[in-house]
Amino acid sequence: MSDNNEFGAFFSGFLIGGLVGAAVALLLAPQSGEETREQIRDKSIELRDQAEVMAKDAMTTAEDLQKRGQVILEEQKSRVSKPSSAEPKEEPKEEKPAEEPKTKKKSS
Repeated sequence: MSDNNEFGAFFSGFLIGGLVGAAVALLLAPQSGEETREQIRDKSIELRDQAEVMAKDAMTTAEDLQKRGQVILEEQKSRVSKPSSAEPKEEPKEEKPAEEPKTKKKSS
């Protein structure tokens, strides 16, 4: 979850910085006030639209990744809960009683 918060903070800072930079550039440009206000209005509409598209793309990507993660999780759960058919099953081995070593008796 912290990755989402870090990304959101970065994206917000990036967007705000871009808007401030664009506004300052327009205000310092040599043109009339009316032209400057019109450019600011147009640019803000354009940036808002871009932000909406980027947000939708990010949501779609996040949903896809969540679905993929869920599928992988379910596959791993099924692998853990069921033994694999590819692995040979070991049959229990019967233990034979140990035989005592036979020794020959020497006759005297």
